Amino acid sequence: MKPSFFSLYLIAILLLTNSCTMSQNPPTVTDSIDLQKYAGKWYEIASYPMSFQKDCFCVTADYTLTDKGYVTVFNSCRKGSVNGKVKSVTGKAFPVKGTQNVKLKVQFFWPFRADYWVLDKAEDYSWAVVSGSSRKYLWILSRTPYMPKETWDYITGRLLKNGFDLTKLKMMVHK
Repeated sequence: MKPSFFSLYLIAILLLTNSCTMSQNPPTVTDSIDLQKYAGKWYEIASYPMSFQKDCFCVTADYTLTDKGYVTVFNSCRKGSVNGKVKSVTGKAFPVKGTQNVKLKVQFFWPFRADYWVLDKAEDYSWAVVSGSSRKYLWILSRTPYMPKETWDYITGRLLKNGFDLTKLKMMVHK
C-alpha cells in the first residue's frame, strides 16, 4: 500500500521534531516577524528535499493569522507534475513566547510539533527563509513563483554565512 500525503507529513513531522535535542550551533534568525505581514500565500522557490514532498510540484503555503493567536497553515502541491492532482494538508503554527514571532512550533498532527524558524526575510515580506533549530531542513519562500537572480544571490550568500550547504537545495518547479 502506498503511503498517503498526510501520512508522509506525519512521518516528516516526527523526524523533524527535535524538542528534546537542541542543536549546539543553531542557525541565526531574523530580528522579528509581523505575523499580519507574514500572512498570505508563499511559493516555495527551493528547499532541502523532504520525503513528504516527494514528487511535489507547485508547492505553496498559505498562512492565516487567527484571533486565537496562532497561524493556520495550509500547504499544497501538485503530485507528479505541474498538472498533477492537488494534495494538501492543514496545520497550525504557534509563536514561541519571547522570540518576536521569529520562532514558531508547527503542528500538522497532534501532539507533534516541529520548529519553524524564520531565518531571514525581505523588509517588504516579499521573500523569507525558513529552517529550524538544526540545519536539517530549509525552505526559500517568495510571494511570487519566481525569484529575481539578484534576490536569489543575496539570499544564498547569507545562507552560506549561516552555515547551510547550498548543494542540498532543490529548485521547485511552478507552472
